[in-house]
Amino acid sequence: MLSRLNKIAITLLGLIFVGQSAFACTSFQLIAADGTRVYARTMEFAFPLNSELVVLPRKMEFVATGPNNQKGASWIGKYGVVGLNGYDAPIIIDGMNEKGMAGGILYFPGHAGYANPSSADPKKAIAPWEFMTWALMNFENVAQVKAALNDITVITLEESNLKVIPPYHYVLHDAAGGVLVVEPINGKLVANDNPYGVLTNSPPFDWHINNLGNYIKLSPVEPSPIKVYGQTVAPISTGAGFLGMPGDSTSPSRFIRALAYSSTIVPAKNATQNVSLAEHVLHNFDIPRGSVRSAAGKGAFMELTQWSTISDLSNRRFYFSTYDHQALRVLNLKGINFDRRDVVKLKIDQKLEAQEIKL
Repeated sequence: MLSRLNKIAITLLGLIFVGQSAFACTSFQLIAADGTRVYARTMEFAFPLNSELVVLPRKMEFVATGPNNQKGASWIGKYGVVGLNGYDAPIIIDGMNEKGMAGGILYFPGHAGYANPSSADPKKAIAPWEFMTWALMNFENVAQVKAALNDITVITLEESNLKVIPPYHYVLHDAAGGVLVVEPINGKLVANDNPYGVLTNSPPFDWHINNLGNYIKLSPVEPSPIKVYGQTVAPISTGAGFLGMPGDSTSPSRFIRALAYSSTIVPAKNATQNVSLAEHVLHNFDIPRGSVRSAAGKGAFMELTQWSTISDLSNRRFYFSTYDHQALRVLNLKGINFDRRDVVKLKIDQKLEAQEIKL
């Protein structure tokens, strides 16, 4: 088993190599015919995050990390929260609260610009990795989060174990249909309502919206044959709808694909079917180990989809799957006693075999 120092060294090397491609996360929403909504996302990284399923109780006191790793903002949470963490920390990378608001942290390299800790009010300061926990513990919809952004300051802060400043941006979805993107740019939190419901990684959200103009001719409809110098030219095969849609794993390409799929698929009838439909869309963004790597040969860092989540915002059900166990597992928030005092953590790294059918 690797020592803690060796794990940290590997993590640092991974962060150095991965750069723009690390945390190649893709998120989107799907709206069923009955109006119920799900939010779904993938989590990619080039080394194990050792994520666990975490349950944060109501009225939990949380003390954030301020300048010089001293005490920052503090609060007593209003709502119970479930989600997935990383490295045994009682924080949420992606999760949902009991009011049906869900959200996640996505990588934002090259563009994240947090506030200067030397000029920040320590009583308002939080670390980049604590924003999602703050939002889900304290608010029930994205409008409330947006109105409270001036109450906190996300500061430039080195993660004490990894010795790096992690670049993040954030997305939140609520049960009423609100979607909010929050990005730290030039020391301020920039909030954008997101009617498209899709988010990936860098560049900033407004760049992705401008980039949509390059793809307005994309259509799921099969193109008809055309005449060229009197000759008929027909599609070379079926499946020519969306011809020209980018298929690589870069953030701009994944944004276009996620929006193309989520906006054109036949809506599910209800929330249960919507979860299944979200699974189909998510698998278009799976990164198997080896398909995104730092270099050829042995010793390369290889990114992969470590886990995916689906939040049924209407019914308060949090689903997740992992690289080694692709079958969905679910936690029903309505059945949880959020008045318990302790934080609950459960391992999610089971490696289960397919069940054999015997005749």
